[in-house]
Amino acid sequence: MEPRRYGPFPYTPINRRPTLKWPNGARVAVWVIPNIEFFPLNEVVPGSRGHVPEVSSWSQRDYGARIGVFRIMDALSSRDIRASVTLNSEVCDVYPEIMEDAMALGWEFLGHNQSNSRPFHETPPEGDEKLVRDTLARIEQTTGRKPRGWLGSGLQETWHTLDYLAGEGLDYVCDWVNDDQPYFIDAGDRKMVSLPYSTEINDLPQFRTGKSSDEFELMMRRQFDRLYMEGAESGRVMAICLHPFVIGVSHRIWALESALDYIKGHDDVWFATGEEIVDAWLESGATF
Repeated sequence: MEPRRYGPFPYTPINRRPTLKWPNGARVAVWVIPNIEFFPLNEVVPGSRGHVPEVSSWSQRDYGARIGVFRIMDALSSRDIRASVTLNSEVCDVYPEIMEDAMALGWEFLGHNQSNSRPFHETPPEGDEKLVRDTLARIEQTTGRKPRGWLGSGLQETWHTLDYLAGEGLDYVCDWVNDDQPYFIDAGDRKMVSLPYSTEINDLPQFRTGKSSDEFELMMRRQFDRLYMEGAESGRVMAICLHPFVIGVSHRIWALESALDYIKGHDDVWFATGEEIVDAWLESGATF
């Protein structure tokens, strides 16, 4: 798209939209999004001191791949919740056992760059289109299915990212964290769906700012309470965004488990994958 002063979508305030109805009368569609990522030891780890190798920061993230992700798998599968993974495609090569187990659980996979060490704004602009294409191709090669959704590493886009995603036939993108409902987003010559993601109900930024496990659990509960109340009038989406090296450590995983149990204790809640929410929204006849 060409540079512009407002986003690639019309401004549509929540109080001027048609009523949104989810399947079976659900008030809230909840999707759980583990960010399964790879950080090469011979590259700078984002958010670290910038050393190479950066053993401390790298090891924390590798803990998530060795242990934390499997705690998340256990927490979700024991509650019959299917996740939607935002996936660095290099995970397919470095952590094949994670892919094997996630595929066995029937999880959905979204494109999420090749590595979180190389978001769009740190790659040559002429390579962005190839980055998107190669990321999606590698995930499809491993899973047998091309992703339908995308989350940029660091939620980064350039002016042309949406064009590249549309060119690959993707249906939805999650970078625009500005709503509690899906909406259409202009992407080249076609429309994609913007699906609500969160930088608030997201373990990494919250624990980086010093939140405790108790505080993060309460945030998840309070977010759900408000959306559940509002969803009685028109459906809402709640995104629970996770990183295995953060929520997957032994003293934090209980916060996720407790919050999920609280949410599941309510009627009219729909735990779904990202693509299921997008399809239901499209089938509802939404036009905004």
